[in-house]
Amino acid sequence: MNKEKNSALTSLKTAKGQIEGIIKMIEEGRYCIDVSNQIIAAQSLLKKSNMLILKQHLNHCVKEAFMQDNGEKKVDEIIELLSRAIDK
Repeated sequence: MNKEKNSALTSLKTAKGQIEGIIKMIEEGRYCIDVSNQIIAAQSLLKKSNMLILKQHLNHCVKEAFMQDNGEKKVDEIIELLSRAIDK
């Protein structure tokens, strides 16, 4: 597993722990702002993980596709993905 995937996996595992903690906070009736702050922190880790995965994809999959003269399809995939992310 390469550096980006390792870092993404670490961030996802941390986010998983945070989400489990958030669920517990809600079940315990904790202060809403505290819960919301934890949700924002988990979202940040998910975004970081996604960027690391996309970086890995660009550096490896897309690069390889361009070397084989079919990189345009990979670019189209990324554009479609980004358009979905922006629409949200």
